[in-house]
Amino acid sequence: MEANERPWKGNEMSTSTLAGRREWTGLAVLASVALLLSVDVSVLYLALPHLSAALGATAPQQLWIMDIYSFMLAGFLVTMGTLGDRVGRRRLLMVGAAAFGAASVVAAYSVSAEMLIGARALLGVAGATLLPSSLALIRNMFHDGRQMGTAMGLWYGCFMLGMALGPIVGGLLLEHFWWGSAFLLGVPFMVVLLVAAPRLLPEYREERAGRLDPASVALSLATILPVVYGLKEIARSGWAVAPVAAVAAGAVCGVVFAARQRRLASPLLDLKLFADRAFAATLTIMLLAGIVMAGTTLMTTQYLQTVESRSPLGAGLWLVPQNLAMIVALSAAPAVARRFGPAYVMAAGLLLGAAGLFLHTQVPSTGGTALVVAGLVLASAGIALPMGVGNAVIMTAAPPERAGSAASLTETSGEFGVAVGVAALGSVGTAVYRGALPEHLPVEAARESITAAATAAKDLPDLLDLARAAFTSGLHTVAAISTVVFLGLAVLTVAVLRRRAAA
Repeated sequence: MEANERPWKGNEMSTSTLAGRREWTGLAVLASVALLLSVDVSVLYLALPHLSAALGATAPQQLWIMDIYSFMLAGFLVTMGTLGDRVGRRRLLMVGAAAFGAASVVAAYSVSAEMLIGARALLGVAGATLLPSSLALIRNMFHDGRQMGTAMGLWYGCFMLGMALGPIVGGLLLEHFWWGSAFLLGVPFMVVLLVAAPRLLPEYREERAGRLDPASVALSLATILPVVYGLKEIARSGWAVAPVAAVAAGAVCGVVFAARQRRLASPLLDLKLFADRAFAATLTIMLLAGIVMAGTTLMTTQYLQTVESRSPLGAGLWLVPQNLAMIVALSAAPAVARRFGPAYVMAAGLLLGAAGLFLHTQVPSTGGTALVVAGLVLASAGIALPMGVGNAVIMTAAPPERAGSAASLTETSGEFGVAVGVAALGSVGTAVYRGALPEHLPVEAARESITAAATAAKDLPDLLDLARAAFTSGLHTVAAISTVVFLGLAVLTVAVLRRRAAA
């Protein structure tokens, strides 16, 4: 530990020194990173139809463009957290900022879908350096418990604010500029971070941190990548040898990875945390809920733009209410949990989310905007309750000496949930869309995706009507699966966590 790192006292931080103007200004810089990362994700939902048409992206390529960022982010979060401890958290943050800015420029000026997928992969790796370093630096900068809570709250608040602003900012950009402008949005943020970090952020390097194990990093990626690829291909094209083999290979790598972590003195992932039922159950609940909401957001955003024929700005404005509902519910969740108990607040949120998702099973093939938005508001407010409470349950379930590992797992599971949700549920929606279309179409390219159908059917209104109805069937299927998952999670929450006191 460096000399500028103040000590801990038991399970509480020392309150001998309060943060001053420099720390709060530094927090503003770190919060801007959170704001950018969330805006970047939500902007791409709106940009997808435009960049797909411009680059000629196929349906599988569209899914890879969407999910590769979160996929790589999830794969490298724990690795980068450990690396930051070894080389310095501020140093890694600055390296990540430079890489993120450069990859953003490459993404903005991509000339093919493959090039954009590669740039998005690099953005994911760079983003993995930003998130854990930001949270760890906040922990280093604020040593008073109350100030720490306020700082963390502001950081997460900016992350959610970015989700609310993303559709508006993205809509305005796409209304007046080309699709690449959505990626250039992050470059000024990274420049500010690179200039301000040496002046405002402290450096921290743990001299006794565990060694980074390259084999564990490789095994973690060899577990995640084949499984997601295989599930996506099975949902898109049905059961075949190649995707089933990919899932099996990923599962085998997962077993080898777990066995290696048990043998290492400083594992990449501390599997002992999962021995606590509350920890394991809450992490599972948040992972599955994240998968559901990622797939739901993808399908409903495409519905607003391709089925309802709304402009990017118009679709973005319709997505604002769900993000506002989530911010309000997140803010209220801890106080409500202290009164009624975490399990019942989390379960109530999941039931509310299930009600919203059920509304999506009733959306018509035309004129369904109001029902889509109402369902999103209920689902987003619902999932915010377990999110707002679940992190506290996870952190209190983990022993104090493993709090950092627990925090990394929550971030990793969240990002992994987004990647799997977009890949798996997006593929389910695509498979149902294709199955719902007639065997013979005037333009066979319309079978590829709803975006391709909208492009091919400019002079064929009957074909567009068929495509809209088929896509809505896919939305109904995804919503029905999601409703059942949320109901099951509500039961699991009460069964496992009902005796858990509020943090």
